[in-house]
Amino acid sequence: MEKRSIAISLPSTGEEEWNAVREPLMTGWLTQGPKVAAFEKVFAERHQVKHALATTSCTTGLHLILAAMGIGPGDEVLVPAFTWVATANVVLYCGATPVFVDVDPITYNIDIADVARKLTPETKAVIVVHLFGLCEDMDALRAQIPPHVKIVEDGACATGASYKGVPAGGLGDAASFSFHPRKSITTGEGGMVTTNDDGLAEIANMLRNHGAAVSEEQRHMGPRPYLLPDFNLLGFNYRMTDLQGAVGLVQLGKLDQFIAERQQWAEFYRDQLVNLDWIRMPVFPENGNHAWQAFVTYIDPEKSPMSRNDIMEQLQAKGISTRPGTHAVHMLGYYRERFGLKPNDFLGARDCDQNTMAIPLHNRMSAEDYEYVVDALRSIA
Repeated sequence: MEKRSIAISLPSTGEEEWNAVREPLMTGWLTQGPKVAAFEKVFAERHQVKHALATTSCTTGLHLILAAMGIGPGDEVLVPAFTWVATANVVLYCGATPVFVDVDPITYNIDIADVARKLTPETKAVIVVHLFGLCEDMDALRAQIPPHVKIVEDGACATGASYKGVPAGGLGDAASFSFHPRKSITTGEGGMVTTNDDGLAEIANMLRNHGAAVSEEQRHMGPRPYLLPDFNLLGFNYRMTDLQGAVGLVQLGKLDQFIAERQQWAEFYRDQLVNLDWIRMPVFPENGNHAWQAFVTYIDPEKSPMSRNDIMEQLQAKGISTRPGTHAVHMLGYYRERFGLKPNDFLGARDCDQNTMAIPLHNRMSAEDYEYVVDALRSIA
């Protein structure tokens, strides 16, 4: 077959997104304003939550949530050991202590039995990551933690996902989503905080705007735009721009179509690769909808004809981009040295770090691209 060039992910944007940014550019309202407000409203409706607050990223959204919850020095927050480093970083931003929990190497999500082992009187929250778009088993999680421990959803990969009919974003006390270009929908960078807690939403809304008592939009649209608001909280500048909000509105309108296409091609991969006993498929949930931010396989080191890295190198030579699923945070230099952690401290996370492999799955791939990836994997011996 003729060599192709297939990216691990590409954002699906075009003329509609290009046209969407025209209005904010022409009106001059570029920072957080009416487009962001409209994006927040539609996002909240789609995810069946009372409040949605746009932010600069999922990372700042998670930080905002923990800050609004009052988490700080002396508090512990449980964090999965296999996740993007930001999930742990935000705990340190608050002066709290991240307590790592192992993951289930089948689902890649947090190991609930290990959650129960890691709970202490200082545990104030657990961050559950719906990794790659698969929601955590929330019923099992709730059965293990006391009511006062907050549940924060890291929904970076889970826009549009659901668990037992409830969309991600409303499964815990608060959630944060990502609109990075590798996600299903994008605003370039950007994030969204969701919650059904009125008090938390009010505090988070102030904190994202320097701690101001009213937003810039409220002030400029009010009767006295010339007066500055009061600042009663030490806040941050985590506001999304209206340029991003305009793009987000267009992208959100395509979300269900994007996920349906990804589901179709995820099933294609599963069906076409079923006979390769050395490559394990991701979980297809029976109790919810997978968002398919990524299609992450597991290379069985006992059965595989070569190492995961050698397979990735062969695929790269054929023009097929791959990536490790993500990294084991406890094996990264900063966390390893600061907390004295070793790879074998979290065996599930260690194995996922070494053996997971994401293969291309996005909305700009053709049928020929998917067939090429399958043929390339079958040819490995």
